[in-house]
Amino acid sequence: MAPDNDQADAPTSATGPAIDWPSVLARHGSWLRAVILARVGEAQAVEEVFQEVSLAAIRQQAPLKDESKVAPWLYQLAVRQSLLYRRKRGRQRKLIERYANRLRPGDDDRREPNPLDWLLADERRQQVRVALRRLPPRDAEMLLLKYTQNWSYRQIADHLGTTTSAVESRLHRARGRLRRELEALQTSERAATTAC
Repeated sequence: MAPDNDQADAPTSATGPAIDWPSVLARHGSWLRAVILARVGEAQAVEEVFQEVSLAAIRQQAPLKDESKVAPWLYQLAVRQSLLYRRKRGRQRKLIERYANRLRPGDDDRREPNPLDWLLADERRQQVRVALRRLPPRDAEMLLLKYTQNWSYRQIADHLGTTTSAVESRLHRARGRLRRELEALQTSERAATTAC
């Protein structure tokens, strides 16, 4: 979980009523989850990171009163909490790898390998997931917000605190990168099939 710097990042305004965080988080939850998924890359981790974002928003010291700054601020919280989650998972993976290497089975161990390691990609949807993971997180989140949330350029710009022309440009580049990644996956799959 992030230190109390989250509170310092909260934009404030001297006027306006206090924000009802449960309803704000419910309203913004869908697109924030898409951003988190793009940043973390693990569907099972999205709810955990979203809870951290919610806690950071509710715990802030300086009350956020300007409703127009809520979405960009929540976006920054989601990016920060996703980064913290990835760091934590990286440390856990290293610990597990060290443990697994220490207890690696010997040559006389006849246990069957885990069949999940042998599963092939699951048609086009799986290829898209793999290609999305290969993209930079900013590109993946743009594509997820546009195509899973069905947002317009204006909506994306408002929520990310940028301009519509920047969103249009980033989406164009992201679609091109995704297309190239999908082509590379299909080429490698065809080469593997031909070699068999």
